[in-house]
Amino acid sequence: MNPPVSENITIRLMEVCGTHTMAIAQSGLKQLLPRGIQLISGPGCPVCVTPPEAVDLAVELSLRPGVTVCTYGDMLRVPGSSRNTSLLKARGRGASVEMVFSPIDALELARQNPAQEFVFLGVGFETTAPGTLAAVKTAREQQLANFSVLMLLRLVEPALRTLLEDPENRIDGFLCPGHVAVITGEEGFRFLPEEYGLPAVIGGFETGELVGALKKLIRQVQARDPRLVNAYPRLVRPEGNRMAREIIREMTRPAPALWRGLGKIENSALELKEAYAPWDAALKYGLTLPEVSAPSACRCGQVISGRISPEECPFFGKGCTPDDPLGPCMVSSEGSCAAAYQFGG
Repeated sequence: MNPPVSENITIRLMEVCGTHTMAIAQSGLKQLLPRGIQLISGPGCPVCVTPPEAVDLAVELSLRPGVTVCTYGDMLRVPGSSRNTSLLKARGRGASVEMVFSPIDALELARQNPAQEFVFLGVGFETTAPGTLAAVKTAREQQLANFSVLMLLRLVEPALRTLLEDPENRIDGFLCPGHVAVITGEEGFRFLPEEYGLPAVIGGFETGELVGALKKLIRQVQARDPRLVNAYPRLVRPEGNRMAREIIREMTRPAPALWRGLGKIENSALELKEAYAPWDAALKYGLTLPEVSAPSACRCGQVISGRISPEECPFFGKGCTPDDPLGPCMVSSEGSCAAAYQFGG
């Protein structure tokens, strides 16, 4: 894939999606890129952008009598505001925590155990939002009062705008997440060339698809011809998934949210509308996330905003390893630090 690049020029390309980060690391593509091209990770790993304070709330819930917290496996080992705080460690202290593969699994647990409360951690982006919301809708239809969701769903566009409005962040082009684009459609990323003058390519996840997408992105940067290119047409349509977008529109509204490394971002989360309030765990249990994160030794926030590489973190591979993680980037199967640790930078 060797478009000519001057050794004196550094092109900084951000792969937004955590799945792209892991796929690039596994394939060794970084080592094959021409000199002068730098791939940096973005805020597209849902576990990684979840603030530590949200983990603290989940742990606190799991320790309440009669409450079971259900979550995806990656979230079990993510530390909260203290390294000794995680759902896995809370379970070791007697908390009720269940690993599930989908929100429907949590819903089924609630159906089978009517005397117990079940809270599903609704972590994810536009990709997982429809499935989480479908579970809430089913709970409402069946009047399952012992099921609720802690809404931690995030939206990609506001996070990218926040990155681009930071003058210290230089990004020359975006490899856009194919999974999210399946839902939002091509239109979900058109703001990048039209408003910010930046090339953007929607890419797939196989090695050949990644090579093709990166090649198109590099050529756009070199030609100074910013456009949106859909290099994943077998799954991404211009309009996206209309049914998925409709359930999001019907059941939620945008809300401000705290992001790890990015702070509070307006209209960057999804909250349930009033008709679904009884299944909103934050309302049901009186939970409130702080608006500002406390200082942390973990540098994950700087990694997912492209400020440093995983290897530039002073704890990487020393005070922070997959067996004893300091932050979520070393825990998640889509985490930048986990990818760099397993496959090298």
